[in-house]
Amino acid sequence: KKIMLVFASLLIAFSLQARADEDLYNKLQDISVTVKSGFSEGSGVIITRDVRVGPNKTEKINFVWTAGHVIDNLRSVRTIIQDGQQVRVVEFKDAQIVKELVENGRRVGELKMDAKVLKYSSSSDGEDLALLMVRKRDFIQQNADFYSSESPVDIGTELYHVGSLLGQQGSNSMTRGIISQVGRVLNLGNGDGVVFDQTTVTAFPGSSGGGVFLSERSKDHKGEYVGMLVRGAGETFNLIVPVRRMEEWKTFSTFK
Repeated sequence: KKIMLVFASLLIAFSLQARADEDLYNKLQDISVTVKSGFSEGSGVIITRDVRVGPNKTEKINFVWTAGHVIDNLRSVRTIIQDGQQVRVVEFKDAQIVKELVENGRRVGELKMDAKVLKYSSSSDGEDLALLMVRKRDFIQQNADFYSSESPVDIGTELYHVGSLLGQQGSNSMTRGIISQVGRVLNLGNGDGVVFDQTTVTAFPGSSGGGVFLSERSKDHKGEYVGMLVRGAGETFNLIVPVRRMEEWKTFSTFK
């Protein structure tokens, strides 16, 4: 009887763990979207916040983190006259956010929404980051949880990447890997260089801007967003913008 009780307890524990893991996988896919900018397609991760829009009114707004180079072709520059001086004005057309819909194991459609570019940093001489605001209010309740430690993620830590591998046709693809190195420095127009971490998560064109998350092996920190995939030299050699660098980018504290 004792053996049967132990066996039953183990079965229940395994069942609960499997359900928790499944919930994690579903959430990571739920907060992942395709970002379209003209003929280009990349990936993005949803952040949901309650934003004050009036003296006594708040609304739930969905934002999207993506890579700067994903939306670069939406950027235009024009010159205006202001106070008798020529001033260059940088403007962005709206990006399009695409969320895939799946029911009972079958794709049943997609939602397309316009998104305003709130903040942008170039990939060639900046942070390669962009923050978008979905114009449709409160289209999803889910939200990315951020890894908050000031220290880099340990080398060897297991990760998941969810992105639009090869564009919308590969949307919400989940791949697995590890942190393989931290603190890679590239000279991208900044005198101090720009810091990236290296991972082995499988990625393809279209993965740029997609989230990289801690797996269930991180226990209390499982599913936390540790960085954004932006560069790759092979399917399992990829560089991410780590959260600790995103924190240094202006306005990030609003969305942490």
